[in-house]
Amino acid sequence: MQLHQLSYFVAVADTRHFTRASELMRIAQPSISQQIRALERDVGAELFHRIRGNLSLTEAGETLLPFARRILADTESAYQAVRELDELARGKVRLGATPSLCTGLLPAMLARFRAAYPGIDLTLRESGSRDLQNDVSEGSLDLAMIVDSRLRDHSLLRTRPLFIEELVVISAKDRPAPVRRARMRIVDLEDRPLVMFRRGYDLRDVTMDACHAEGFEPSFAIEGGEMDAVLECVDAGMGIAVVPSTVVRDRFRVTRFAAPGLSRVVRLAYREDVKPSRAVRALHETITHQLTDAAALPRGIQSLVKEGEPM
Repeated sequence: MQLHQLSYFVAVADTRHFTRASELMRIAQPSISQQIRALERDVGAELFHRIRGNLSLTEAGETLLPFARRILADTESAYQAVRELDELARGKVRLGATPSLCTGLLPAMLARFRAAYPGIDLTLRESGSRDLQNDVSEGSLDLAMIVDSRLRDHSLLRTRPLFIEELVVISAKDRPAPVRRARMRIVDLEDRPLVMFRRGYDLRDVTMDACHAEGFEPSFAIEGGEMDAVLECVDAGMGIAVVPSTVVRDRFRVTRFAAPGLSRVVRLAYREDVKPSRAVRALHETITHQLTDAAALPRGIQSLVKEGEPM
């Protein structure tokens, strides 16, 4: 009994027709008939009733069919398992993330992934959430970590929440605190020079929206920078900035917002219609596992991941 004979047998059983089964399996009809005859000799019983062009399973055929399906399914599972082992040894993953995530939380996740899967080729692209969503939708990225407020309608795109990230105000350590209280209100940003990100940057939009909701237009000390430039300008004493708590190191004075605070939701985006490779699933598992490890989470992060949730 050979695997291809079982495949032909299942195809004939499903179609109840040798010609249609041969078309389905892309093999000449006489060949599929010969293989079914050979299988019948091997099992020692006829598998089909052949009466006046009508084809039906014999009792032996009915008995064999579920076993044949199970054998073929188990064989495919075995091949898939071996292929996935190869993917973990030599696979590729293309990940996108916003610059603030690349500066803050993501490096620790990628270091953990690299230590576990050194053979996987990992590519990282920094960009804004809108561009990253387009890249995932078009297939040039496998996964992207994006900001919730910048979600767009993509029919092929699926997202799931990862965490809520607290936003804080940073200022130079050698300058006075922006307020005398322990915490700031959004309205306290009025008339204080802000080091502002470039247009289209997620953090710029969040800050501007919060200020506009309080009824004022913020003033800028300088605008147009990426994350590294904004941090350097604040460190030089040019102004204050609203940034994720995860990018802050000991080099800055940090002031948190009063309740309800200011935060953003970070999501993982991927194609709903594309089955992820084992390498992609491994990165997803690494990210979600770290977010369920309370001891590994920095201050200002509230995980939204459900442990064990499959991709």
